[in-house]
Amino acid sequence: MRHGHAGRLVIAFAAVLAVMGMSMRVASAAGIETLLMPGKVSAAHAKIEQDCSKCHDRADRAAQSGLCMACHKEVGADVRSHTGFHGRLPGIDQGQCSACHAEHLGRAADIVKFTKSAFDHSRTDYPLEGAHSSAACSGCHKAGQKFRTAPHACIDCHRNDDAHGGKFGTACADCHKVNAWSGVRFDHSKTSFALRDRHQQVTCDACHFGKRFKGTPAKCVACHAPDDVHAGSRGPDCASCHTTAGWKTSEFDHAKTGFALTGSHADVDCKGCHKTANIKDPLPRNCVGCHRAEDAHAGRLGERCDTCHGTRNWKPANFDHTRDGKFELVGAHKRIACDTCHTAVVAEQKLGSDCIACHRTTDVHSGKLGTDCASCHGTETWRKDVLFDHDLTNFPLVGLHVAVPCHQCHSKPSFKGVATGCNDCHSRDDRHKGKLGKDCESCHSPDGWGIWEFDHAKTGFALVGAHARATCEGCHKQPPDEVKLASDCASCHAKDDVHLGQFGRQCQRCHGSTTFKGARVQ
Repeated sequence: MRHGHAGRLVIAFAAVLAVMGMSMRVASAAGIETLLMPGKVSAAHAKIEQDCSKCHDRADRAAQSGLCMACHKEVGADVRSHTGFHGRLPGIDQGQCSACHAEHLGRAADIVKFTKSAFDHSRTDYPLEGAHSSAACSGCHKAGQKFRTAPHACIDCHRNDDAHGGKFGTACADCHKVNAWSGVRFDHSKTSFALRDRHQQVTCDACHFGKRFKGTPAKCVACHAPDDVHAGSRGPDCASCHTTAGWKTSEFDHAKTGFALTGSHADVDCKGCHKTANIKDPLPRNCVGCHRAEDAHAGRLGERCDTCHGTRNWKPANFDHTRDGKFELVGAHKRIACDTCHTAVVAEQKLGSDCIACHRTTDVHSGKLGTDCASCHGTETWRKDVLFDHDLTNFPLVGLHVAVPCHQCHSKPSFKGVATGCNDCHSRDDRHKGKLGKDCESCHSPDGWGIWEFDHAKTGFALVGAHARATCEGCHKQPPDEVKLASDCASCHAKDDVHLGQFGRQCQRCHGSTTFKGARVQ
């Protein structure tokens, strides 16, 4: 059994060798690689099917795309420059052509796999925009021609649509948009006449009659002679005064005439000053030349209105009285009219700057306190914010004196000669009836009669015991500065001495100062 099976294997092996021999003979005619390829190539590559090396490098599979582009040179150029459809494919530098274009699928296989409806034209050198996006492919890509050969220049497709007859060249896109022929975007500034402001709203035909563009006049009067309200009296160059924004907007620099138009002057119509048609007729340049009738000062402050007033309005005046008049207007001075002080022409009338120059008639002190009213009074009113410092006199106001009204001591506006002694004002308040003298402040405080400041111990006789309860006038029958009291006990208590002087005049040797009772014999 084993020998029978081995015989059959030998026979089968011989048959395989016979077949291989036949195949080798066939391969010698067509090439061994042709026998090994997975299938027929497409009809486009049929001519090179026998030469596999045209597409395959057995030593380097990555070099296959390079072999493809060696034949398809235009595609290779696009890939290297990153232009065209193939040059814009993502990862094309590292990719393989076979990733999109598969081969060996038979002669009838579609290796391009191009679908018009799905093709993204934005990946080409000519993205479809505006009206181009709705155009049929056949409108640009002619039958039988490669897609890449389609023209890019506007004139190649739109020569028959050129209403200018080629006068503006072939680059239609310089002026027109891709949405429609209307909506021109021509940059007129590249010509010698840039369109600004109102000129931008004018239609092309308004200046270019019959689509004639060369030789169009550029001077203002060529178009605007009927609009010249000056009737030619100011020359043909309207732009020297007016702007393209409108006739009422002028860019004439009036400052170059020596009279700049500022404030309300800028709003005045030219005819407001230039009454005649001839702008060269001389005009006054000083303020009163035009505004004499409006001078509320009747010429008293001179003819230079601009010294005080601005050019926008008469009020408020910008005259700095501190800087220019050397006299600061504060308080009530700010509210008085100029002619209250300036009663004549300023250049002829010299006013004094001290208070008394204006207020002599209202000086209730009749000049006895000098001429510098501001040393005591404020500028708002005479009676408000009096600034007099009484501490600078020989009688500073302390204690309750501060709250006393001025007129209570100064019955006359002269203020001088007022007595400063306590008794001069407080004689009626002296409960001591003059027995302690006239120098009240030696004992009392100006903060009140009940506040004592006198220290009796400093006299050498301290008030202790019953002495502390005694009234001042109980001992001082006469003013102390006139009569000096003795300090021995008997000088006051002789009538109380039950010893009738037998034990001397020094009672304190036995008695205390609180009471005579309870004597302590030493």
